[in-house]
Amino acid sequence: MTHKSRSLSLIALQKFKTNFWGVFSFGIVALIGFTAIFAYVLAPDKSENANQIQLSIHSKPPGFEVKVLELMPVKSTHQSFFSKWFFGQENPSTFVAISDFKEKNNTVTYTEYASDGLIGQSKSLNISNQPYKTYNKTFLLGTDKYGRDLLSRVIIGSRISFSIGFVAVFISLLIGLSLGSIAGYFGGKIDAFIMWVINITWSIPTLLLVIAITLALGKGFWQVFIAVGLTMWVEVARVVRGQIISAKELQYVTAARALGFNNFRIITKHILPNIMAPVIVICAANFAAAILIESGLSFLGIGAQPPMASWGAMIKDHYNYIILGKPYLALVPGFCIMILVMAFMLIGNALRDALDVKT
Repeated sequence: MTHKSRSLSLIALQKFKTNFWGVFSFGIVALIGFTAIFAYVLAPDKSENANQIQLSIHSKPPGFEVKVLELMPVKSTHQSFFSKWFFGQENPSTFVAISDFKEKNNTVTYTEYASDGLIGQSKSLNISNQPYKTYNKTFLLGTDKYGRDLLSRVIIGSRISFSIGFVAVFISLLIGLSLGSIAGYFGGKIDAFIMWVINITWSIPTLLLVIAITLALGKGFWQVFIAVGLTMWVEVARVVRGQIISAKELQYVTAARALGFNNFRIITKHILPNIMAPVIVICAANFAAAILIESGLSFLGIGAQPPMASWGAMIKDHYNYIILGKPYLALVPGFCIMILVMAFMLIGNALRDALDVKT
């Protein structure tokens, strides 16, 4: 039995490898996942949430270059590499966009950058105990309306969109597999009650239910993850219930009962491993749906809260710029959402074809 299951898995893997769009989409998801994990290593702005605000250079186009004065922290706080990797620098350097710079007698005099032909304010700084350096800085994707590096915000924002898929799918699997298995295996009044709960949950619009749960739990990062996961278990439960109703009458389940195995072992060790193919396909679709729901919540202002970087929140902050001549500020995060969602949908289609025993 073990040899046969491995053979079927290898066959499904070989069929998946022959699907160009499935493999290509898997590569895109892997690339975005790598970017999300190493976000603060790859982002030019390594401050927490890439929140270095420079209002003087707001809404600049891609490729914008400006001279900056970097003021390094006088006292460096001890921070582990792991903390910098996952949460950014706690005490980062301060950047000031400048147009002119002079140094004399331990005093630096600089003129702040000003656009539209204006002259910025001149300031002086005692550098006797202040380490600094000046250089030209290029913003590859430009800056947002607060003067923050748009590329850094997009890279760090990938964490929320990518991680919410895993959390939401995990919660939906935990609830959906449990309730679906109990309803399908035991039937009777238990099945009727669970199906009543499923139908009630199914009848409520998803976004409305997510908003209600979010408002009940409060605004925040993890609250959104839990809220999205609590609304995506219904489809998993329905599919699992239907599959178990069909599978529990098969011979291998009857043999397991005859051997005296308890119901929990029969469900978890015998039935569920044989019905996971459609569940895996649903999980891929739920991944994409969770990303869209989180983006919608952030757009409405009840998702990830500022200054946390989120693709949906970035669209909310800049959708007015679509008609103001700078549409890229909203289109860049929107394009990222589209690519990630499409990749998961194509992976789901490829998995459906690979796991189909009729092909």
